[in-house]
Amino acid sequence: MTTSTQEKIPVTVLTGYLGAGKTTLLNRILSEPHGKKFAVIVNEFGEIGIDNELVVNADEEVFEMNNGCICCTVRGDLVRIIDGLMRRKGKFDAIIVETTGLADPAPVAQTFFMDEQVGAKTKLDAVVTVADAKWLHHRLKDAPEAKNQIAFADVILINKTDLVEGEELREVEARIRAINPYARLHCTERAQVDIAEVVGRNAFDLDRILEVEPSFLEAEEEHDHHDDHDHDHDHGHEYHHRHGLKHYHDEEMQSVSLRTANPLNPDKFFPWVQDLVANEGPNILRCKGILSFKDDPERFVFQGVHMILDGDHQRPWGADEKRESRIIFIGRNLPEEKIRQGFDSCIA
Repeated sequence: MTTSTQEKIPVTVLTGYLGAGKTTLLNRILSEPHGKKFAVIVNEFGEIGIDNELVVNADEEVFEMNNGCICCTVRGDLVRIIDGLMRRKGKFDAIIVETTGLADPAPVAQTFFMDEQVGAKTKLDAVVTVADAKWLHHRLKDAPEAKNQIAFADVILINKTDLVEGEELREVEARIRAINPYARLHCTERAQVDIAEVVGRNAFDLDRILEVEPSFLEAEEEHDHHDDHDHDHDHGHEYHHRHGLKHYHDEEMQSVSLRTANPLNPDKFFPWVQDLVANEGPNILRCKGILSFKDDPERFVFQGVHMILDGDHQRPWGADEKRESRIIFIGRNLPEEKIRQGFDSCIA
């Protein structure tokens, strides 16, 4: 019997280009009195500039911080480190893994699906990308990894916003939305964001996306947005329509959204989605969904990274909850029509 999603330790993968502000965010997590205990896995302890005065004690690779968080370094095998952490179960609420600035976050995220022992005890909670407000548009031109990091993210911090003018910032937001319309955006200075926005996002749960974007899976038609007073940066398209921002379409990246109120047939759905990621895997960066199967009282949630899928029953559907299936795919040059037809053929 596998551990249910509820009991698994949530893992946040933290990515972002060199100098965007990941270390600032990590230092905040490791030093502020937020009352939570995190295990933070970094590539090289010395390199990332964690303040040594915050370290209470250190044994081999694990450092305890004075706010109760622990920090360890990966020299090689992520799986081994996680395994070691799991022996300290109960000492921390969540794990944060920092990837190197040049890295594509995919292999790190995949570890949490591929390794059976790791997958049994942990779940990918969210991929958080820190982007530099001033330099992001240059990076998007010259560095494919930067684009991957944006496309991959569930949460994006547009950091160092104090260094750009309003117009420039809106331009950066529009570019990000063109690549990834679903991530939750936060505009920050010195990575000041509520820790709860970074950890405990439950990326599996598309309801979190619906918080951001009520019209999430509807076609991009104009909605009547009442112009409310609350101009925060968290409302995706709504923000755009209200503020008359230009919409970019990133030629290379697309997202495909599917939804149906008809129950799905699991015997058709699983082979279809497995086959899809087997064939299109390199182009599909992320996929995630909530599924309603015929004669199944529980919501099934799944997410994938390239060719690797992971899913589980999450909880029973609520009595007043609308039972419907919703899926998104984000990737490069996706065969939208083929995906839609395939999905339709899975309806029970």
